[in-house]
Amino acid sequence: MASKSGLREPPSEQAVLNMYESMRAEISQIYSNITDLEMQVSEHSLVINAIQPLDQSRKCFRMIGGVLVERTIREVLPAVNRNKEGLEEVVRKLYETLEKKKKDMSEFEAKYQIRLRKQEDSKEEGNKKEGNAQGVLVGAASSSQ
Repeated sequence: MASKSGLREPPSEQAVLNMYESMRAEISQIYSNITDLEMQVSEHSLVINAIQPLDQSRKCFRMIGGVLVERTIREVLPAVNRNKEGLEEVVRKLYETLEKKKKDMSEFEAKYQIRLRKQEDSKEEGNKKEGNAQGVLVGAASSSQ
């Protein structure tokens, strides 16, 4: 059992691997979110570029909460710009979060001596079966064996 003096039983190898896979999944999810939001920013830019040169009193339609409403360009353009700026801010924050998570993951890799076996390594080692996937997890060093 863990004592209060700071000495803890090291986690099992499987627990370390599970934590590592969880970190990888989280980073992958952040990448996915960034991609989706960047696509939305791009769509907002297209709309802004399309309606900006038009007459400001011209009517246009905007989808709000699943309902198509009629507005003027004068009303819609500032709202679309605000939405685009908000999305860009969220993307910026996600990139900061991503960098922090990647740093945490590399520290975790160093702490538990985790390394990935790449395809090139497997070719040199005689094309082992588990080396066919890109970046197969080899394992963590365990001191409790």
